[in-house]
Amino acid sequence: MRLVIAAVGRLKQGPDRALAERYRERIAKAGPAMGFPQIEVIEVGESRAREAERRKTEEGIALAQLVPDAAARIVLDERGNDLTSTAFSQKLQGWRDEGRPAAAFLIGGPDGLAPSLRQEADLRLAFGTATWPHQLVRIMLLEQLYRAVTILAGHPYHRGG
Repeated sequence: MRLVIAAVGRLKQGPDRALAERYRERIAKAGPAMGFPQIEVIEVGESRAREAERRKTEEGIALAQLVPDAAARIVLDERGNDLTSTAFSQKLQGWRDEGRPAAAFLIGGPDGLAPSLRQEADLRLAFGTATWPHQLVRIMLLEQLYRAVTILAGHPYHRGG
């Protein structure tokens, strides 16, 4: 199952991009043995529309076009489900075992996600109830994907409950 992260905004060169790349590379190395042969991060430019709702709509259209057919759709949303790392890994495992070709993770821009993306999601995922900068959410998601792969592999990286 392919892992696709489609995110509004670009990480600039520097520590944020380096950390994101470090986790992406770890997933790329460990993922194939666990049935995740590919990890792809696609950046979408922020809309230049004046109104927030219009920006969310335009960004939502761009993100939706990046979701592979029959993929599990996961949106990052502070109002979503706050899963443990183990529960998150079980969700991934379930979609993989169902034969889903991909899991597409959608991260909105500073204004959030278009309501249509939230409504169509297989999972609305939150990293707590706080609002996080979308750049940090991408890094946190990459780390959780790596952690999920290690949990499924029985690797000691994950030592939590």
